Amino acid sequence: MVKFSHTVFAMPFALSGFFLAYYLTDTPFSWRLLALVLFCMVFARNAAMSFNRVVDRFIDKRNPRTAIREIPAGKVTPRSAMLFTILNSVLFVVAAYHINLLTFLLSPVALLVILGYSYTKRFTVLCHLVLGLGLALAPLGAYLSVTGHFHVIPVLYSILVLFWVSGFDIIYSLQDEEFDKDEMLRSIPAYFGRLKSLWIANFLHLVSVAALVLIGFAQASGLFYWIGASAFIALLIYQHLIVTPKDISRVNVAFGTLNGIASIIFMVFNIISFYY
Repeated sequence: MVKFSHTVFAMPFALSGFFLAYYLTDTPFSWRLLALVLFCMVFARNAAMSFNRVVDRFIDKRNPRTAIREIPAGKVTPRSAMLFTILNSVLFVVAAYHINLLTFLLSPVALLVILGYSYTKRFTVLCHLVLGLGLALAPLGAYLSVTGHFHVIPVLYSILVLFWVSGFDIIYSLQDEEFDKDEMLRSIPAYFGRLKSLWIANFLHLVSVAALVLIGFAQASGLFYWIGASAFIALLIYQHLIVTPKDISRVNVAFGTLNGIASIIFMVFNIISFYY
């Protein structure tokens, strides 16, 4: 149920937030803290994905695209998936407790967002933004793990992730436009149609690009940052070129491959820019 490939969306930005904290402060580097942050990412991802599959199991069974998922296909029982969710949620809170008091106190809030997302498609078209918010907690949470206090730059990272993820989730949801209409599910493609949805995704990605540029200036970044940022922007543009109102056959390429590559490239060049 839990796809490792999906970690390439939030994990690179969590690592960026983690190393950003060391770049902005004089805090001594800690391998133990890095391990705890990675554990939090893994446990949160496990809990979110398994809970989503439990909540959506009946919807998934009726959707030809998702009927092959593990619970509808009978490979995993809802009970075992829910136990897996509870176990990973508890481990997430325990890991957050061993980081610092602030991350521990905020851990239930993070769980509320990432688990609550699974219900949002039933009552609001803003479900894509809630998903984006869930992933946007990663860079800010990683920064707080090191410093224990807020700063405007990691907030900009979270804004970048929020609008980036929301935009590409709209593109991904184009596959279920007709199904969502039939099931009376709320999604931007089901509500606005294909053309307007792509324009909304364009706008959201423009906001994420604006945040990307602001981060560069706020960090006083050098050449390496701007190389990574340029690659990220180029791949954003490319995914909008290969998914059009008349042809959505390459949605999965845009959703998984391009966004995954974009986040990893950006992370690598961004972290290098902290040191060179």
